[in-house]
Amino acid sequence: MKSKERVLLGMSGGTDSSVAAMRLQDAGYEVIGVTFRFYEKDGATEYLDDARALASRLGIEHITYDAREMFRSRIIRYFIDEYLAGHTPVPCTLCNNELKWTLLAKIADEKGIYWISTGHYVRKILQGGKYYMAPAADRDKDQTFFLWGLKQDIIQRMLLPMGDITKVEARAFAAARGFHGVATKKDSIGVCFCPRDYRSFLRREAGAQKLPNKGKFIDENGCFLGWHEGYPFYTIGQRRGLGIQMNRAVFVKEISVERNEVVLAPLASLYKQEMWLKGWNLVEESRVLQAKEVIVKIRYRKQANHCRVTLAAGDLLHVQLTEPLESIAAGQAAAFYAEDGLLLGGGIII
Repeated sequence: MKSKERVLLGMSGGTDSSVAAMRLQDAGYEVIGVTFRFYEKDGATEYLDDARALASRLGIEHITYDAREMFRSRIIRYFIDEYLAGHTPVPCTLCNNELKWTLLAKIADEKGIYWISTGHYVRKILQGGKYYMAPAADRDKDQTFFLWGLKQDIIQRMLLPMGDITKVEARAFAAARGFHGVATKKDSIGVCFCPRDYRSFLRREAGAQKLPNKGKFIDENGCFLGWHEGYPFYTIGQRRGLGIQMNRAVFVKEISVERNEVVLAPLASLYKQEMWLKGWNLVEESRVLQAKEVIVKIRYRKQANHCRVTLAAGDLLHVQLTEPLESIAAGQAAAFYAEDGLLLGGGIII
């Protein structure tokens, strides 16, 4: 690092990006903060005030970037369309890989800045001439799962000051500096634009795309079990909130868009031993496609499974699981890891 190199930091106004700003300054960087206006529920803009106030206190330049229309057209529209297609979307993955980091790089280029940064809990390492995302020191906060789509031109520019500390240490760091408001901020939970119930969000935001009315719950043999509120309000593997009384535990196994039907079945019927991925990205293809096996995760905190990955027709990846896995859903992401935790890539389940 050269003294006073500049870095463009995404500042949300939360604990992580705020501590990231302080740590980058400690390392000798000249920090320029940018706060993206992605989605403001009920017009709330307190996060902008928090980011500006922190930047002022730290003596760093701060800008805002209005990306609300872009966010609506690329992330919210995708989110709605996926549910209407009977899929389970992964908006945080899409936002990180195709919007947030890309915008950081774009703005940095316009300002003649090379380095870009956020408060993500993730590390990067250089191995065999390629940059890899590596797990954070805080494994509970590790965010590698959401970054499998990033290409080398982005990763090589990333500075990740939160990768080697835990969230507890981050809060203590802020408190020790006298930033008690930063230290005690609540963690964000779930998807930023609908952190709790996506169903009410769908009803409100679907707009001209009419949501389906009630349809049939059926069992695996096609027998009628009851009525549901419309297929977009259910996801593969769902057990709670079905609104149907059964004398046994049942889960959503399949969703039929054409018939507006939802198939319910016992958990044992939800296990599968293979899946196919589209839109995939691998850091080093040979490291995944020629490996005897790699680790795959299909949810942020889902248990890791071993698998064999091969290239299939139609430029798809075929993932053969060593052990069957339940609740594999179209639209979800699958991320590949090496045994040492390095993120090897990923794709979208079809």
